[in-house]
Amino acid sequence: MGWIAGVQFFLLLRNEPERFRKSLLLGMQFKDVIGQRPTKELFIQLALEQRVPHAILLLGPPGNGKLAMALAFAQYLNCSSKTVSDSCGVCSSCLKYKKLIHPDLHFTIPVIITSANSKPTSSNYISRWREFFITNPYPLYERWNQAIAEDNKQGMIYVYEASEIIQKLSKKSYEADYKVSVIWLPESMNATCANKILKILEEPPANTLFLLVSEEEQRLLSTIRSRCQTIRLPKIAEQDLTDALANHPDLGENNPAVIARMAKGNYILAEELLREDEVRKYNHNQYTSMMRSGYGRNLQELLAWSDELSSIGRTRQISFLRYCSEFTRENFMSNFKQPKLVTLDENEGNFAKKFSPFIHEKNVMHLFAEFEKSLKDIASNGNVKAVFTDMALKISKLIRL
Repeated sequence: MGWIAGVQFFLLLRNEPERFRKSLLLGMQFKDVIGQRPTKELFIQLALEQRVPHAILLLGPPGNGKLAMALAFAQYLNCSSKTVSDSCGVCSSCLKYKKLIHPDLHFTIPVIITSANSKPTSSNYISRWREFFITNPYPLYERWNQAIAEDNKQGMIYVYEASEIIQKLSKKSYEADYKVSVIWLPESMNATCANKILKILEEPPANTLFLLVSEEEQRLLSTIRSRCQTIRLPKIAEQDLTDALANHPDLGENNPAVIARMAKGNYILAEELLREDEVRKYNHNQYTSMMRSGYGRNLQELLAWSDELSSIGRTRQISFLRYCSEFTRENFMSNFKQPKLVTLDENEGNFAKKFSPFIHEKNVMHLFAEFEKSLKDIASNGNVKAVFTDMALKISKLIRL
């Protein structure tokens, strides 16, 4: 790393909250990944027995540590003093992995076309990505997109990335046993880019490893999936998440077991609950407003609501629609009077007491379908005002069934 990058990295580290400095200094070893013991053991076995595939597809829901696991595995492979349980964390390779500056570690991430750069690649964003990952080792696409986006643009992996991937991996490794290409959210790769990397993905140079980290398998090209060994990571086990939250700096007077149960194996959601995330509060307020205006069939309020949602940007709109599905599911489950099946905070629970009877067998699947359709339309750059107005009007009928 050059001296300028070194100074930038030092300033970033100095300005980060203490909990992030501590996390960074720990690096990304297997011990730093919450739970997921079977996958850790599998990766260690593959490395020790020298049976590492040339391409691995890590699949699973948000917040379960897929990307952290991929980096822990890459660090383990290239550690010069690895043990039977983890990388050493102190050798030259591990120290560079901690800072994400190892010359044989390459990232491919969603980026944005701007007026200043019409052909962006991950290299243009790598400094910002390092800063982002340092404070978000369990990253969320919506947060990354908010960090880099202009207006309502959605991050993508464009065709220009393919040439850069091929060029980087065609060179000899600088110092590591393995050159590692980490592709975060390959489902955001456009078809042209995906097709251009098929050959190197199937027949990479010697000692090259692809680690694809995906949350939406159905959006991946079948030709990409067929060239990878698939490993599915489940949600984080409740006890593992409880143990991790017990030492969280934002725990306060919260009960870690209760937060873990509410988060349902999602560390990102657990942190939102601990910090009373403003985005989650906003999503809840907009959901309740939509349902109340819809039930009252107040067209003027619904149109005003649609105007409000149209103004917040596509990343937050997608976040809202995902919350709609999640909270609708919790209201439906509330009808069964089984507290262990429901994970709501106090504010959500108070609303659900009165609202949950309106979510039942006759309409719940139709509601899910409307939220899913709207999410796909928004993600495909549909007319936002039309999408939310149409959804609100249909939902106002469904909750009266």
